Amino acid sequence: MKDASMFKTPSPAPVAQKKPSTDTRHGITRQDDYAWLRADNWQEVFQDPSVLDNDIRAYLEAENDYQKAAMADTDALQKKLFSEMRGRIKEDDSSVPSPDGPYAYGTAYVTGGEQPRFFRTPREGGPEDLMLDGDAEAAGKGYFRISGVNHSPDHSRIIWGYDDKGSEFFDLKVRDLSDGSDRNDLLHNTGGGGAWSPDSNGFFYTLLDANHRPSKVFYHVLGTDQADDRLIHEESNPGFFMGVGGSKLNDFIFINIHDHETSEYYLVPATDPSAKPQLVAARETGVEYDMHEGGDVFYILTNADGAKDFKIVETPVDNPGRDHWRDVVEHEPGRLILSHGVFSGHLVWLERKDGLPQIVIRDRKSGEQHAIAFDEEAYSLGLQGSLEYDTDTIRFSYSSMTTPTQQFDYNMHTRQRTLLKTQEVPSGHDPNAYVTRRVMAPSHDGALVPVSLLYRKDTALDGSAPCLLYGYGAYGMSIPASFNTNCLSLVDRGFVYAIAHIRGGKDKGFAWYEDGKRENKTNTFRDFIASAEFLASEKYTAFDRIVAQGGSAGGMLMGAIANLAPDRFGAIIAAVPFVDVLNTMLDDTLPLTPPEWPEWGNPIAAREDYERIAAYSPYDNVNAQSYPPILAVAGLTDPRVTYWEPAKWVAKLRDTKTDDSPILLKTNMEAGHAGASGRFQRLEEIAFEYAFALKVTGRMT
Repeated sequence: MKDASMFKTPSPAPVAQKKPSTDTRHGITRQDDYAWLRADNWQEVFQDPSVLDNDIRAYLEAENDYQKAAMADTDALQKKLFSEMRGRIKEDDSSVPSPDGPYAYGTAYVTGGEQPRFFRTPREGGPEDLMLDGDAEAAGKGYFRISGVNHSPDHSRIIWGYDDKGSEFFDLKVRDLSDGSDRNDLLHNTGGGGAWSPDSNGFFYTLLDANHRPSKVFYHVLGTDQADDRLIHEESNPGFFMGVGGSKLNDFIFINIHDHETSEYYLVPATDPSAKPQLVAARETGVEYDMHEGGDVFYILTNADGAKDFKIVETPVDNPGRDHWRDVVEHEPGRLILSHGVFSGHLVWLERKDGLPQIVIRDRKSGEQHAIAFDEEAYSLGLQGSLEYDTDTIRFSYSSMTTPTQQFDYNMHTRQRTLLKTQEVPSGHDPNAYVTRRVMAPSHDGALVPVSLLYRKDTALDGSAPCLLYGYGAYGMSIPASFNTNCLSLVDRGFVYAIAHIRGGKDKGFAWYEDGKRENKTNTFRDFIASAEFLASEKYTAFDRIVAQGGSAGGMLMGAIANLAPDRFGAIIAAVPFVDVLNTMLDDTLPLTPPEWPEWGNPIAAREDYERIAAYSPYDNVNAQSYPPILAVAGLTDPRVTYWEPAKWVAKLRDTKTDDSPILLKTNMEAGHAGASGRFQRLEEIAFEYAFALKVTGRMT
């Protein structure tokens, strides 16, 4: 790798003004010099970015100007990377439509289009019906994201939602499919979707409060004002979120209340929105459950009764309480059941065992079951949702880091597998030119951390190859070893692309998640560092050639490893990084703070949690040492990781560190957590991050 001093940056770098403020909790006082970057009117900023304080805007824009100048010599490279990544996308691609009654519903893109188009085709044959043109709806807007489209049971209308600020406050509209016109119904500040009543004359939806929490479920009758909508259920605990959905048989509306470790369901008869919601099983801390209707029974996926890796129970529809739950798929330690689906004749679930997924199918009458699995060392398997209940066919997807995504229909009765579609790579892709492997890195306590690898067969594994090492490690989320056309732009330039399946995810079962949360959180960081050390020791790369990458909670990981082991990484890319952990967990007005306490701890209530978080919170632990080059990316209207977290972190890093390595902050002033909304706009952001990785590793070709 080239020395960091070769990374030419303009001089001087922006300097954020220090405005010291203090906060005392549990008898402990901290000083924060950059707390002023948190806008007092942040709720208003999410709705209207133009009201951002002028001093804050000036600082963010100065940082943007600085990073643009620092990265100016990569402009041509960024364009080349963008062209490569775009060339691997079939621009006029479309999904395989999903059947439901007389139609099959799908999405498609047009050549050059940024947004999806939603269509349907008659199952008996006939012309395609365009329901919603995303590009037309997005015209003239700096940011536009469609939350989804839900068609009514009689197939005459759709609910569709959109966000045009990046703040994830969605407006809902209703479109008549007979003429393509939107009705006068317009609902503001929703969660982005709705569940239709069986008569297709109304729907259920969640409303977000001022702090961006879905705390109320309403029922809307078509043709009425939002102010007249009926309140169905309200959740008063700010630590819980609500969602609403319907059953495949249109018999029930499910109200799902949950945080990161506890869930609770209420049922509403779909035909009677005025009925009082029926509680299924009262919330019990640490007990999760998810339910689907199966005729006269519900099938429930749960970790109740000590089923740490989950089991499936059934319970009568007319008496679904916990006392009536009966095991149908018993708990098996080390076999994590991820999700399930119910059909008239079959029960289906996706499980992970020994780090690899498989789909299991059980005949509901005979109890006979079989599995669908594949043989590669590392792969991704997805069970796709079905719109129909009375069918023998399920749809699933398969890919690996070398194999483009394939979609299959599978007949659960005949066990016949039908390939529907293989992902096209227009610029060409030869799987035989690449190698995918799964290796095990020993961590500090002897735990073996799976690491998925992708590299070209002609890459020299002598320690000279640069490596992009990706990690997340939170909320039980597992990062699949799936096909990614974008990373080929690095791999084809000699990079080893690696995914560290660290603790905090569920890659090796639920215990793997528990070993990376709350009091065990530092295992996540140490696993990632151990992964880097293993890759260097095995000559896949070298420390000064490893570019670490993570986003959101993975961005917190980036901040932590920067403090703990800066000499183990040549550079760090932190996207929308959750780095101001302690201050955020102390601010119960923020959208995600109360629901996050089960994951990190509640430092307001418990000194032990306060001290534990304070010991690793990246912002609080920036210290006078050398740091590798760092790129931080933020979104101004991000409700999940607020813009001021990376802004404060960058300001403190630049003021505290002892070296002259570059620290860059790029804030998207027209987007939120997910970055740009258009598919090609998103590629431009990835090209920027990859250009940074190539620049710091001296491979700008």
